[in-house]
Amino acid sequence: MDGSITIPKHIGIIMDGNGRWAKKRLLPRNMGHKKGAEVFQDITRYCNELGLEAVTFYAFSTENWKRPAEEVNGIMSLLKEYLVKAFDYEKENNRVIFLGDKSAFSGELLDLMLDIEEKTKDRTGMTLNIALNYGSRNEIVHAAQNIAKRVRDGQIALEDIDEKLFSDYLYTKGQPDPDFILRPSGEKRLSNFLLWQSAYAEFVYMDVLWPDFTRADLDKAIIEFNKRNRRFGGV
Repeated sequence: MDGSITIPKHIGIIMDGNGRWAKKRLLPRNMGHKKGAEVFQDITRYCNELGLEAVTFYAFSTENWKRPAEEVNGIMSLLKEYLVKAFDYEKENNRVIFLGDKSAFSGELLDLMLDIEEKTKDRTGMTLNIALNYGSRNEIVHAAQNIAKRVRDGQIALEDIDEKLFSDYLYTKGQPDPDFILRPSGEKRLSNFLLWQSAYAEFVYMDVLWPDFTRADLDKAIIEFNKRNRRFGGV
């Protein structure tokens, strides 16, 4: 990467196109998810090498449970395998956070996620957010409910509620908002991803399926981001 290029603090990535990648090759959809997981690992390492403060990967949404049971079971099996065998957190200085409602997962998966979060919580390097059973509307409702409970119990005054306080009740508490949201695969929508946090994010769409995504593609996305004039409502 050219030294004149500004590296963003936080990138949100919607990993999209695994199923279409497999279909094009006449393979089961879960083969696309397996290849996508390999790309996820490599891009995570590259984000770390580039010096990002945080990266958030959209791995499994609250709506993805609607997919065929065989595909969902395959994704859960792949997730378990990844967390048990392939997760390289011991060799990286990354803090790992699983964004979303973890209560929907099996006890074994939940224990693995909580264990990884606990073991990496004091790491000082990049924050790796993995959004699992995540939906931004659910996240916002959950934050509002928790704030309302504290107001009811007299712990927060109504006039204390502002954007900073609200952000502190989101899953990404304490992290910078994403500078840009990247979605490969050619689709151009947010799909319920980081709605609050991406209020002033740039959007970069690329016509490449996630299993084909490379470090060079991320370089292109960062270069595109550098061309944007971010005014944050000013002139």
